[in-house]
Amino acid sequence: QVQLVESGGGSVQTGGSLTLSCVGSGYSFSTSCMGWFRQAPGKEREGVATIFAGGGNTNYADSVKGRFTISRDYTKNTIYLQMDSLKPEDTAMYYCAADIRGVRCHSWSRYNSWGQGVQVTVSS
Repeated sequence: QVQLVESGGGSVQTGGSLTLSCVGSGYSFSTSCMGWFRQAPGKEREGVATIFAGGGNTNYADSVKGRFTISRDYTKNTIYLQMDSLKPEDTAMYYCAADIRGVRCHSWSRYNSWGQGVQVTVSS
């Protein structure tokens, strides 16, 4: 059973930074696609960043390119989302996601396992 547990959310001012973490268990972390999604109030959930099973390739939404960085630590079964230069429009619930099939990791629609989410609030 796939379990994903996020941590690291909080409140920051515009221009600040936060790092989210997600620990995965119950599946093969090293061969799975991993990603971060977010959902703001009144909006649909959207993809933020993905990282391939091999860890070398990453994919970002245009709105966060150059500001967010996704990474993974195979020794800790953990992925991270480093968020810099945060803006009020980044305010949302952030979800960790996994696709244990491990292919086409850039495809937002393939992710089918989800964490409980953490809140990120950016004030102006």
